[in-house]
Amino acid sequence: MNPLQRLAGLGQSVWLDYIRRDLLTGGELNRMINDDGLSGMTSNPSIFDQAITGSHDYDDALRTLARAGKSAQDIYDTLSVRDVQMAADLFRRVYDRTEGRDGFISLEVSPHLAHAAEATVAEARLLWHRVDRPNLFIKVPGTREGVTAIRELIGEGINVNVTLLFGVPRYREAAEAYLAGLEARARHHLPVRQVASVASFFLSRIDVLVDELLETRARSGGPQAELARALRGRVAVAGAKAAYLAWKEIFEGERFLKLAALGARPQRLLWASTGTKNPEYSDVKYVEALIGPDTVNTMPPETLSAYRDHGKPALRLQEDAAEAQRVLKQLAEAGVDLDAVTQRLEDEGVEKFIKPFDHLLKSIEEQRAAV
Repeated sequence: MNPLQRLAGLGQSVWLDYIRRDLLTGGELNRMINDDGLSGMTSNPSIFDQAITGSHDYDDALRTLARAGKSAQDIYDTLSVRDVQMAADLFRRVYDRTEGRDGFISLEVSPHLAHAAEATVAEARLLWHRVDRPNLFIKVPGTREGVTAIRELIGEGINVNVTLLFGVPRYREAAEAYLAGLEARARHHLPVRQVASVASFFLSRIDVLVDELLETRARSGGPQAELARALRGRVAVAGAKAAYLAWKEIFEGERFLKLAALGARPQRLLWASTGTKNPEYSDVKYVEALIGPDTVNTMPPETLSAYRDHGKPALRLQEDAAEAQRVLKQLAEAGVDLDAVTQRLEDEGVEKFIKPFDHLLKSIEEQRAAV
């Protein structure tokens, strides 16, 4: 088995953070499912922007929809839903084989709705029914308003991928929303067995921002300088390990065990933003350190290829838990407010999805007008 396949034996699912029409129709996705043990896929507005504006795969379909008088939003919805349906169908055998544990594809609500709970619920319902596949996750940002929407959606039996999580406090809120949604179903004697969720904890973006703050403190000299230098590149993994400790507390606790007795599944932690952005760091940094049971790692194509080539799978997620806590404590001693960092990353994360989403709609509108 190659290193990607061996991750499954350690309890971690490998997903691909990428989607494009030719990947689905040309046989490459099917090959990765068979040869790499790939068991899921995630998408976001930025990925669809790259796919649709960066290729000719969608030109014929786009022109057909434009001639039919569809708006730019309608065209985007049709193209993205069709891609997700095709991916869901390819992963369906994984979903069936794992009895609904794996084999999922994610589709995100409009990033413009990140702070509008009711509108998020309405769009999530629409996408859920339009895709009409059991192995679909609707991606909802883990903002305060998003957490409210997540509770409602889980209660309705809609699978949710909670995205843009950067800190443990907001992760706990997302897990609480999942439990509350399941409890609402149980109170109404509705099944909980097939309701699924993952909580996507973002990694590389944390180190990018925190390293910048630490470098500023290191250059300023003083008693914090040496500590700041020593913490570079260590905070994202430490935060993820802290989130996993919180996960164990929540999903090994009495509250969830009551739901598990009814057939409920735990909301798994999913490691996202796992492509290394700093060339000084290993290209598999955010895979190697976070291998553990009941987790998912969604990798961009470059990281997936790198891990296939030179990954060294071993259970490391629960190693050095005390050291991870110490890193987070020392970060405060170095003058970096992690809560402020994670709120900034959440705000910037929403904006980073809005920009490609708007760029995509503008590009579609231009092509539509040309037709």
